[in-house]
Amino acid sequence: MTNSARQTVAILMPGDMGHGVGQALIASGHDAITALDGRSDHSRMLAGRAGLRDVGSLDAAVAEADLILSILPPDRALPLAQEVAGIARQHGHAPVFADCNAISPMTLGEVAACFDGTGVEVIDCGIIGLNPIKAPPTRFYVSGPDCTAFKAIASESMRVEVIGPELGQASALKMVYAALTKGTWTLQTAVLTAARQLDVLAPLLEEFAYSQKGPLADMRGRVPFLPADSERWVPEMEEIAATFAKAGVSPGFHQGAAEMFRVMARSSFASETRETLDRRRTLEAALEEYVRHLEPKG
Repeated sequence: MTNSARQTVAILMPGDMGHGVGQALIASGHDAITALDGRSDHSRMLAGRAGLRDVGSLDAAVAEADLILSILPPDRALPLAQEVAGIARQHGHAPVFADCNAISPMTLGEVAACFDGTGVEVIDCGIIGLNPIKAPPTRFYVSGPDCTAFKAIASESMRVEVIGPELGQASALKMVYAALTKGTWTLQTAVLTAARQLDVLAPLLEEFAYSQKGPLADMRGRVPFLPADSERWVPEMEEIAATFAKAGVSPGFHQGAAEMFRVMARSSFASETRETLDRRRTLEAALEEYVRHLEPKG
């Protein structure tokens, strides 16, 4: 075991990132639990693959946990925090709560406010990288008055970096990082989709093959497969837009990125998961499908 103190860590919820984090924690000697009541078959499959211990209800998970990791789509971050805070308040149990979601510093402030008067210590966390089983080490940037509980779960596959004492700092870092990565993917998709609509896709790809070989390879390897995650990335782009606006920077680009993800979420490819992606799909075939789901022209 990497750390001397074994913790019971609740993973809420075991999606692609969450189940990988749970598996890494188990490998480090921690007790990783989750609450699968009402969860999908896919979540159950991922939790089983990771070896997470299902305690059934959210109440049971909060009661057993020393540390709770909230890892789920950003539009679910605040509702989950409200539920956990209500349970902690009702039962008088105060685990550490780490919000690991792609949310703005403002939303993180709302999450932290849920726990006022509960005795629950809140840690702000921004995750960068793939899940720690796929591509270690995953980086967990954390901030807050006391990040001791999170530092205790660091391992070779989970690198923990404390970046400051203020809640919101880790969320801000995640926002500006994802603004580049996912923002770039949506810009590429928008450029190619517009080229397809303007009937200049073929010559554009020829020019990219000459002058933009690296970016073109990235586009062929990424753009056809974005729909599997596009629906849950819409609210992330909205959180980024709000973060930029708060910083006095135009939110327009990432509002547009959210719309590009909405287009892909309406496509027939959106029902895929990362495990079921059709890797034979070409860039050209993906664009043919995306243009079918553009909003009608006014």
